[in-house]
Amino acid sequence: MTETAMSKKGRSAMAAGLLAAVLAGAGCTPKAEEEPKPVVEVKFGKPVRQDVEATVSGPATLFPREQASIAARVTAPIREILVRKGDTVAAGQVLAVLDNHDILAQKQEAAAAVVEAQETLDKTRSGTQPMDVERTRGQLTASEAAYNQSQKLYDRRKQLFEQGAIPQRDLLQSQTDLATNKANYDVAKRTLELLEGQSNKRDTAIAESHLEQAKARLNNQTAQLQFTEIRSPFAGSVTDQFMYPGDMANPAGPMFVIADLSTVTARTQLPEYAASQVREGMTCHFVPEAAGSEGIAGKVTVINRAIDPQRRTVEVWCALGKPPATLRVSDYGRVFVTVAVVKDAIVIPLAAVLRKEGTDTGTVTVIDDKNVAHKKDVTTGVVTGDLIEVKQGLAGTERLAVEGSYETPDGATVQEAGDKKDEKKDAGKGAEEK
Repeated sequence: MTETAMSKKGRSAMAAGLLAAVLAGAGCTPKAEEEPKPVVEVKFGKPVRQDVEATVSGPATLFPREQASIAARVTAPIREILVRKGDTVAAGQVLAVLDNHDILAQKQEAAAAVVEAQETLDKTRSGTQPMDVERTRGQLTASEAAYNQSQKLYDRRKQLFEQGAIPQRDLLQSQTDLATNKANYDVAKRTLELLEGQSNKRDTAIAESHLEQAKARLNNQTAQLQFTEIRSPFAGSVTDQFMYPGDMANPAGPMFVIADLSTVTARTQLPEYAASQVREGMTCHFVPEAAGSEGIAGKVTVINRAIDPQRRTVEVWCALGKPPATLRVSDYGRVFVTVAVVKDAIVIPLAAVLRKEGTDTGTVTVIDDKNVAHKKDVTTGVVTGDLIEVKQGLAGTERLAVEGSYETPDGATVQEAGDKKDEKKDAGKGAEEK
């Protein structure tokens, strides 16, 4: 066989092989690749068991235990201010001093009047009598002398009559004179006694009355002098100041506002249905509106017996013991009153439940061992903060989608949020190394 013949034979064999290959490829169609299912990123979480508190809440404003607007009780210029706004003061501490020169002079005058009235009373009690008493005493002395004289005359004439030296007519005349003078003496004596008794008692009563009036004026001026020192009625803080040295203080205008912040009260307005669950002595918390502020524990002390007819709310007071110094009068926040405590409850994040409006039911997303999502109905209970109680539907050991569950369909494959990013980072790092 020639070389040309061998070459033709080889080319024929190659062509036959290529044709067989083409025919074989045409008769065997490859399977289409399956599209991968989308993977949903969610944040995983698990239920926990803990005690939860059923609460009712409402907006609240802080009020001090006591608060007073301090005004002067007398009208006088302010001589000195001893405290400033923000200072802490003790009960009875002097806050300001008013000018008191005129009141001091009036007090000294009243003190002198007391001394004068006391001297007058002492003089009256010692027996000094008015003029009519002295006149009556003179009449008594004259009548007593006439009586004694007529007694002697009668005694001498009686002796002479017995001796027969004088007629009986002279004896009878002396007896009549004796009787008349004795009657005059008795009348003068009784008159003096009456005048002395009545006059002394009346004059003493008048002198005592003058002394009491003088003492009352002195006490009044002493009080007026004390009123020139403006004092704090209780311990607290100066929350406001309206007047300064040189201003004219008067009862119509306050000088300071003092607030006792040793305990404060958060006053809130609760809806009727919520207030009906509240009782005095229940635990309550006040959470200030300021960011980062922690709740402050207290007790319910007042539940108003009246309902606001406009808002249909009831005022409730939450008394806070030993409040922090950061609290201020009229701070705004929210009061939470604990009306019940559920022991050992199954609790999940509030974001993990898709609740049905107007009911106590909802849906959660449970993740199985193969990271497949399954929707499950649950019955909910107490909501406390960002947690919610699950009464029925969970055993407490499930793995849940706590974020991203709303967009996760039933049966979807899920992964922990952040895992895909980590995989990309690892793949990129590997490519760089190659």
